[in-house]
Amino acid sequence: MDAKHLSVAERLLDWYDRNHRSLPWRSPPGAPPPDPYRVWLSEVMLQQTQVATVRPYFLDWTARWPSFAALAAAADADVMAAWAGLGYYARARNLLACARVVAARGALPDTEDGLRALPGIGDYTAAAIAAIAFGRRAVVVDANVERVVSRLFAIGAPLPAARPAIRAATDTITPDDRAGDFAQAMMDLGSMVCKVRGPRCLLCPLRDDCTAFRAGTPEAFPVKAAKKAKPQRFGTLFWAERDGRVLLVRRPDKGLLGGMRALPTGPWVDSDPGMEGAPFAADWRSIGLVRHGFTHFDLACTVMVADAGDEPMQGEWWPVAEIADAGLPTLFARAIAVVEGMR
Repeated sequence: MDAKHLSVAERLLDWYDRNHRSLPWRSPPGAPPPDPYRVWLSEVMLQQTQVATVRPYFLDWTARWPSFAALAAAADADVMAAWAGLGYYARARNLLACARVVAARGALPDTEDGLRALPGIGDYTAAAIAAIAFGRRAVVVDANVERVVSRLFAIGAPLPAARPAIRAATDTITPDDRAGDFAQAMMDLGSMVCKVRGPRCLLCPLRDDCTAFRAGTPEAFPVKAAKKAKPQRFGTLFWAERDGRVLLVRRPDKGLLGGMRALPTGPWVDSDPGMEGAPFAADWRSIGLVRHGFTHFDLACTVMVADAGDEPMQGEWWPVAEIADAGLPTLFARAIAVVEGMR
């Protein structure tokens, strides 16, 4: 058939066969689907995290825990430490819970409904796994696909209100065959060609079908609502050292950075909490400030240090020389950098 008469899906899949990204969790175009465990793991890791960040974590993780059964048998603390640096730590807790459910039942469900019933799997992740791991037709819409489709159809409603229309439009071009390849082709097109800024329209296999390209306004889509300023919160982090070891605590399972090792900290509130939350009374001194952005607020924390002496306290004493192995979240790793800068 003449290329001009090919459907959007056919144009895109032809482009994907020649231009796909090689990623460790994928099978080549047209090959049998990859191991569902690897698809599931990659999709959870890729939630709100870029491919370049995920790749080394994925390789290390699958070398250490190559299957649902292996991950299900892992200690919670080991999993949380291995996740440190990927952010959004509820994903790690849900990952472990999901692995244990799947290991107990013997296999990952192969339908969107079955997948959505598992911990940590929402509509997008269920659709992606169903398509990529099991070849089922599913409407897969991530941020890259949102951008491609909103430009292709010039969908003018702002996000997030536009999402139902974007999903409906994606449904109209999603083929029955090669569902996994099509989903990954849309992702690759958004990543490699239909970029946020400076889209490479002349290289796009869908430019003749693209309403925004014909209008000369691709960067106007997707339309985004004005961002609201995030609130600012304040806290204090405590570095207590004794005989070359630093005091670490385990954060509560529920809440931000739940279940992670951390430095002791007071509350994160709207004004400076001072010494509230200090693990013991001492001659604490301030050595600097660290900042970190969470999804819903920005945090600024004063870093306080003191000699712990013989004070009894709960927690674990971690060798300072091995602190990089503690698996601390980014906020606390930044505090460590401040402490090391003062030595």
